[in-house]
Amino acid sequence: MKRVWFGAAAVAALSMSAFGAQAHEQHPCIDDACVMQSLLPALAEGAAAGDVTSLESPRYGTWGFDLSGMDTSVKPGDDFYKFANGAWDAKTTIPSDRVRYGNFDKLAELSEARTKAIIEGAAADKAATGEKAKIGAAYRAFMDEAAIEKLDAKPIQPWLDGVRKVKTKDEFTALMGKSSVTPYTTLIGLGISTDAKNPKAYAVYASTGGLSLPDRDYYLDAKFADKKTAYLAYVEKMLTLGGWEKPAENAKAIVDFETKLAEATWTRVERRNRDKTYNPATLAELQAMTPGYDWNKYLVGTELPKIDRVVVTTNTSFPKFAKIYADTPLETLKAWQAFKVIDGGAGLLSKRFVDANFEFRNKTLSGQPEQRPRWKRAVASVNGTLGEAVGKEYVAAYFPPESKAKMVALVGDIRTVLKTRIDNLDWMGADTKVKAQEKLAKFTVKIGYPDKWRDYSKLEIKEGDAYGNAMRAGAWDYRYDVERLNKPVDKTEWGMTPQTVNAYYNSVNNEIVFPAAILQAPFFHPDADPAVNYGGIGGVIGHEIGHGFDDQGRKSDGDGVLRDWWTAEDAAKFNAQAAKLGAQYSAFEPFPGVHVNGGLTMGENIGDMGGLAFGLDAYHVSLKGKPSPVLDGFTGDQRVYLGWAQVWRQKTRDDALKQQIASDPHSPALYRVNGTIRNQPGWYAAFDIKPGDKLYVAPEDRVKIW
Repeated sequence: MKRVWFGAAAVAALSMSAFGAQAHEQHPCIDDACVMQSLLPALAEGAAAGDVTSLESPRYGTWGFDLSGMDTSVKPGDDFYKFANGAWDAKTTIPSDRVRYGNFDKLAELSEARTKAIIEGAAADKAATGEKAKIGAAYRAFMDEAAIEKLDAKPIQPWLDGVRKVKTKDEFTALMGKSSVTPYTTLIGLGISTDAKNPKAYAVYASTGGLSLPDRDYYLDAKFADKKTAYLAYVEKMLTLGGWEKPAENAKAIVDFETKLAEATWTRVERRNRDKTYNPATLAELQAMTPGYDWNKYLVGTELPKIDRVVVTTNTSFPKFAKIYADTPLETLKAWQAFKVIDGGAGLLSKRFVDANFEFRNKTLSGQPEQRPRWKRAVASVNGTLGEAVGKEYVAAYFPPESKAKMVALVGDIRTVLKTRIDNLDWMGADTKVKAQEKLAKFTVKIGYPDKWRDYSKLEIKEGDAYGNAMRAGAWDYRYDVERLNKPVDKTEWGMTPQTVNAYYNSVNNEIVFPAAILQAPFFHPDADPAVNYGGIGGVIGHEIGHGFDDQGRKSDGDGVLRDWWTAEDAAKFNAQAAKLGAQYSAFEPFPGVHVNGGLTMGENIGDMGGLAFGLDAYHVSLKGKPSPVLDGFTGDQRVYLGWAQVWRQKTRDDALKQQIASDPHSPALYRVNGTIRNQPGWYAAFDIKPGDKLYVAPEDRVKIW
C-alpha cells in the first residue's frame, strides 16, 4: 500500500490535527460550549452530536476574538494560555468520538461538513461521469455496510494465502518487495522522493520500518508497559479474527520481534537530523550493509526501473535490522506479515474487525471513548483516495478569489519584516546574512489550491469494493511516483489538499503552502481586527517561513539544496540559542515524569517563536505610523498576542497527549502559547510582565534567533 516518504525533505506542517488525509482525525463539536460567540454556527435543536448546521465560515466576537473564552482572573504573566482561553477550556467537553478538540478541529469539522455535502452530492448522482462518478462510487462502497458485512474477511484472504505460500526467507523478501502495491509490509523498504542534494531530480530512498505502535518508546519505556501488554492481546485478537494459526504463541513472537526492531530503530530526534539521514550508496553497498537481505529478490516486486543508487536514511540501523531478520524464524515473520495485513485493512472490513481495531488503536492508545460515525470515516476515506478531485469542488464552492489576494499581501508583509530582521541580527555575520536573504527572496508561496490538479482517470474505483478501492489507490499513487522517477521534479504539486486545515513548509522546494481551508477565522477573517489577523494567520505565515530557517530547514539553501551555507561561527551561535530553547521546552512537564521533548519539537518551536514575532512586526508596519486603536480595553499589541493564543485553544485526552509527546514534533497547545510568548520582548511590554510572574524569563535567559 501507499508509503509516505519524507526522507529528502524537511516537510514541516503547522499542526497535527489536519483534515483531508485519511489517517487524520476530524474533531466535531458536541455542545454550545464549543461556540465562541453567538455569531458562530451552533448545534440546531435535535441535531446529532458533532453535526454542523451551517457551512458558513465562523466569526469570533465583534472584532475577531472570543472575549467570553477568557479567564481574566488569571494573570497573563502567570498563564497566558489560561488568561486567553481559560473560560473556553472550562466549559468545553471533548466530543466522545474525538481525542482532542480546539479551533483547528472546529475548522476541520466545517471542512468535513462541506466535503460531505460535495461527496454525498456525487454519490446521489447516478448519472455522474469522470471524477464525480469515482467520488460517488468510493463513498457508496464505504457506506455499504451490508455488503462489507457479507464479505467479512474475504478481501484479505488472498493476501493471507500469499503469506502462507512462502517457504523460504528469499521468498519472504520478494513478498516484502511488493509492499508498495499490495497490503504487505516491509522491514527495510524503498520509496521515491525529491533528492535533497539535487532537488531538480527524484531519488530512491531506503528506510527501516516494521513497528506497529506509535513510537519505539512504546516497546522500550516502562511508562508504556500497559500499552504494550494491551498490544499483545490485540495482536492475538487480530490473528484469531483472521484465522491465523497459533494466535497466542505467534502474538508473543511478533511483539518480541518488534521489540528487537524498536531497539535498532533510531529515535525520532535522530531521524530529524537531515545531515545524518542522507547517505548515498550503490546497490552493492546497500547489500553489504544488509547481509542476508537479498535486494535483487526484493527489487523485483517494487516495479522500479533499473537503479544504481539509493539514499540510505538511518544507515546504522540497517545492519541491525538485517541481523534481526536473519535470526527470526520464518514462521514468526509470516505471522507478523499476516498480522500487518489484518491490522492494516481492519477499518475496511466487517464490524468485528472494525470494532477490535477501534478498541485498541483509538480507545486504548488514545483514550477515544466512541467510534466516529460511519459517514465521517467514509468522508475521510474518499478524501484520502480522491483528495484533489474533492478539493477542486471545494475550492469552487468555498474559496473566494479575494481571500487569495489578501493572503498574497500578508505573505509579502511577513517577508518584508523578516528581511529587516535578518539585516538587524546582531549575532549573524555579513556572509551568512547575504545567503539568508537570497534564500528568503527565493521562497515559493502556494495559496489555496494547486494550479494543476491530479489526473485520476487511471485510478479504478469499483462499486461494493471499499477494501479494493483503498488498495488500488495506494498502488496507483506509488506507480505515479515510479513513472516520474527519471523525470524532472514537478514543483507545482501540493502535499496537502485544499480542504485540509493546515499549512506546511517544504525544504527541497523552499516553499510555503497554505490550503484554502485554513484561510478562515480564527486564523483569518476579512472583517476581523487586523491585529487579530496578524496574530492568527500572520503568525501561521511567519511560522512556515520560519521553518526555512529552523534547525533543519536552515540546512537547505534558496534552491532547496541540502548544503552548509553558514559560517562555522554563525552556525555555532544559532545552535547555542536552539539548545537553550530546547532546554526550556524539555522543562515542561504535562504529567508527572513526562516531559516535552525539546529536541523532537525543536523545529516547530523555532517556527512558533519566529512566526509570532514576525506577525507582530508586520502589524506594526501595517499601521503606517498611525496609533493602534484600543478595542474593549485591549491595545493592538495585546490583540496580536490574544489572536495567537486563540488559534491554539485545544483540549486533549491524556492518552492522546502522551502519544503526541512521544511521537509528534509539535508541542502541546498549552506550550505553543506559554512557551512561545515568554521569549517575546513585545509580550512583556504589552502586558506589563514583571519578575515574580510565573512565565517571566530574565532578558539574558530569553531565546532570540530570528
